Amino acid sequence: MTRVKRGYTARRRRTKIRVFASTGAHSRLTRTITQHKMRALFSSHRDRGRQKINFRRLWITRINAVTRENKVFHSYSRLIHNLYKGQLLLNRKILAQIAISNKNCLYMISNKIIK
Repeated sequence: MTRVKRGYTARRRRTKIRVFASTGAHSRLTRTITQHKMRALFSSHRDRGRQKINFRRLWITRINAVTRENKVFHSYSRLIHNLYKGQLLLNRKILAQIAISNKNCLYMISNKIIK
């Protein structure tokens, strides 16, 4: 039986993994590279979910700050409650953009809810 030289295929497999590696032992040793890769993939998967949560918290904070500052309503929760009662379904991202760019527009939206 002939001897199989795996140099090319093995090297190609290891260099594919090295995309995730940075410096030090993480970039040279195959076993630590694979551990590094597993950790990177796990963190990226986890943080995609965290990013959604963090942005939602940011939007809520921005809306709440503007509503308390302009006395639109007493709080964020009342504003959102009255939006749903008035069937004006604006998501928090859009409301936060309106609150930052044009505060008068948010005031007009709140007046529309009351009437």
